[in-house]
Amino acid sequence: MDKKTVLIIDDDPRNIFALSAVLRIKGFNCISCTGAEEALELLKGDTHVDIILIDMMMPGMDGYEAIPLIKSLNKRKGVPVISVTAQAMVGDREKCLEAGADDYIAKPIDMDKLMEVLNAV
Repeated sequence: MDKKTVLIIDDDPRNIFALSAVLRIKGFNCISCTGAEEALELLKGDTHVDIILIDMMMPGMDGYEAIPLIKSLNKRKGVPVISVTAQAMVGDREKCLEAGADDYIAKPIDMDKLMEVLNAV
């Protein structure tokens, strides 16, 4: 089986570093962007991406704005988008799903739960 490529979109380089390190150990390829605008530019191109992990709370364009834009890209129609947020309040999961996310993971990330989600897509 080929390695799946995960695009991590997060404004905090420490989160990208930690997530990438664990995902690489688990057999994933990782690419990252530190903002939604940068990610949208990358996704308009031909870069291969199997799964997108997006932080919901970022300066500039947040995940709630970015997910519908990502989902509207013809090349990315079937790519699962998983929202990642520290805002683990009642209703947040629903808000992420309403924005178009395929699933939701709360911070701090439970790696077992994340692997479950990633292996399901």
